Amino acid sequence: MYTDKMRMAFRSLQCPKGFSLQIVDNDHFITVKAKEKDFMSLETVELKKQAVEYMVRVKKALEDNGAIVLLVREGGKEL
Repeated sequence: MYTDKMRMAFRSLQCPKGFSLQIVDNDHFITVKAKEKDFMSLETVELKKQAVEYMVRVKKALEDNGAIVLLVREGGKEL
């Protein structure tokens, strides 16, 4: 399901420093996974805002290329 066009769209977006996303191909949909620890370690509210905006742009870019996208976070109290 994760096509070359999706890969190029994802890589064309600039990620805030100190933050990253993992793309997981689940055949019928794409999971975009963010680590809560990475997000919470961003030093300013502005950087956190940029990270959220980045996640939304990634989701839209993948959807614009035909994917069904699920945004998830990894970490938190359940660990």
